[in-house]
Amino acid sequence: METNAILAWTLVSECPIPQDVNDILVPSETAVAAYKTFRDSAVFTNKRLIVRDAQGITGKKVEIYSLPYSSIYMWSSENGHGLFNFNSEIELWTKAGHIKVNLNKGLDVRRLDKLIAQAVLGGTASPAIGTTQVVPGNPPPLP
Repeated sequence: METNAILAWTLVSECPIPQDVNDILVPSETAVAAYKTFRDSAVFTNKRLIVRDAQGITGKKVEIYSLPYSSIYMWSSENGHGLFNFNSEIELWTKAGHIKVNLNKGLDVRRLDKLIAQAVLGGTASPAIGTTQVVPGNPPPLP
């Protein structure tokens, strides 16, 4: 499905969860994974995706994007293959519009796909296949 993204972010590498993200989390929200972006970071929580974007020459001005998983209508994931295509991507169709998240080589797109699926779909997974119970809107931490 080809549409123009209103926003596009690139996840460069996994990183420790920034401590100052705790200042903007709500009760019962926990950070699950964090990634470096070109200018700052992206944090996946159990409730939303938070992208911090340092702006200006000094980077002292910071814009924070917050995308609740509940606003996602549909998503797709594509893993990079081939001689010249090493990057993967996730595309999100949301109430706000179409958002593209590019992942640099080496990042696990299926891991993020699973996090989004658990957050958006919720429900209970079968213990018979070695998975855990999932509370809607609260996916378990990523492996």
